[in-house]
Amino acid sequence: MSAKFEIIHPGDSPALKVDLPQGESVYAEGGAMVSMTPAIKVEGSMRGGLLGALSRKIFRGETFFYQTLTAASGDGQVLLAPAPPGEIILLEMDGSLSYLVQKGSFLMASRTVTLQSKMQNLTKGLFSGEGFFISEVTGQGTLALNSFGAVHRVDLAANEEYVVDNSHLVAWTSTTSYKIQKSSSGWISSLTSGEMLVCRFKGPGTVYIQTRNPSAFGGWVSAYIPTKG
Repeated sequence: MSAKFEIIHPGDSPALKVDLPQGESVYAEGGAMVSMTPAIKVEGSMRGGLLGALSRKIFRGETFFYQTLTAASGDGQVLLAPAPPGEIILLEMDGSLSYLVQKGSFLMASRTVTLQSKMQNLTKGLFSGEGFFISEVTGQGTLALNSFGAVHRVDLAANEEYVVDNSHLVAWTSTTSYKIQKSSSGWISSLTSGEMLVCRFKGPGTVYIQTRNPSAFGGWVSAYIPTKG
């Protein structure tokens, strides 16, 4: 018997229901657990050791500890949910490829799936908005990602190109190459258009994008917050 995963309440406020047979475990983003049956044991784990945890926290601004959820005293069930409003997607990994995941998009993975920080080159690190480190996911099992807004999947054939605003990225397959560039031909035009830098992807591979921009949303909200004076 293996773990079962089900997205419930699909839409902008979903949750992920995980049924675990006794002895089976998953790990999730810190604070993702909503509820669980008494058979589930929750432990904090660094995943990747001290250096891996430090790189996530310092260079990616992500969780130092993950939650490891184990069906310890019998079959159990746990309910997980992400912090931002948006969709949850499940990706079944067979070990043939890896995924690169943007900051804040990881929700949960099977214990046989590995998530680690990967260094980008200098240019991508400076201009991508993601910093010098991004998360690389490898292995076999189930990977759950969350988005801000809905998720749109783009499948690219060999040498097919597609342009995505950096802030709308969720994840992409390692088979897909990309480069950072200005959104328009000149810096002034890029600045005045409101779209400074974009990622130009080149297939083959798959890119997952989110329909909402967290930074733009934050700016929209702040405009309605009263200020003193």
